[in-house]
Amino acid sequence: MINVFGRSLGAPSHLTRLVLLSALSVALMMLDHRGQHLEKIRTGLNTLAYPIQLVAAAPAYVVRHLADFFTTRGTLRADNEKLLAERQLLLARLQQFEALEQENQRLRQMLVSAAQVADKVIAAELVEVSAEPFTRKVVVAKGSHDGVYVGQSVIDAHGIMGQVTQVAGRVSRVTLITDAGHAIPVVNNRSSLRAVVFGTGNPDTVKVPYLTANADIKEGDLLVSSGMGGTFPPGYPVAQVVKIINDPNESFLSITAKPTARLNHGKQVMLVWRGDAPKSGGKTK
Repeated sequence: MINVFGRSLGAPSHLTRLVLLSALSVALMMLDHRGQHLEKIRTGLNTLAYPIQLVAAAPAYVVRHLADFFTTRGTLRADNEKLLAERQLLLARLQQFEALEQENQRLRQMLVSAAQVADKVIAAELVEVSAEPFTRKVVVAKGSHDGVYVGQSVIDAHGIMGQVTQVAGRVSRVTLITDAGHAIPVVNNRSSLRAVVFGTGNPDTVKVPYLTANADIKEGDLLVSSGMGGTFPPGYPVAQVVKIINDPNESFLSITAKPTARLNHGKQVMLVWRGDAPKSGGKTK
């Protein structure tokens, strides 16, 4: 109860309050609609409320950006792994291309060299290398069907490699000059001294026996094929003298030479035909 000028006034009823507030609200809305009098108040309230809205939205903002960060990080990691895998694949292919380029270069060198000493040449791929100790033999993928014959000389771009000793239809066996049972007549390119180069069974050395102390031979001399016997083309490099031992207690010099051909490199050899070579495939074994 409220006393006003000695009169007691009761509090308005809930219905009266609702009517008055509704009327006030309608009046304020009409006033704001016509004169935009509450715009400044609304702007001020929005300004005051902005920090509160910012703080309220901060957790959602942080969560969203964290999710984007981890998603982007995972995507980048996956892309990085994919790029690394592609890089490894490209590097492997590049190595293959470089190997093919080197093989092509060796073939071109062999063809140029073979054309100088033979009427016909053919490239043959190695398919097998003998693993027997002191035996230096290889198998090539050319045989009697390709006209290969027993005794045919085999070379590379650097020198004589050996000769064909067995022939089948599609493959042939080649005995290298380092084989313990192989021998080839040679001439010293400097002094024209004739000699014979024998295999030692070692993969990279040959020997020149039966030369006395007064023989005109020196370390570094190049030994080329003499052409005697008709098996090998004359004047093609065979070996280079690397060591000479003159033991007074021995009758002959101990001469070691290194083959000029790259016997342990590459997968291709050259089979050469001379003008007097057999027309057919020769003997088959």
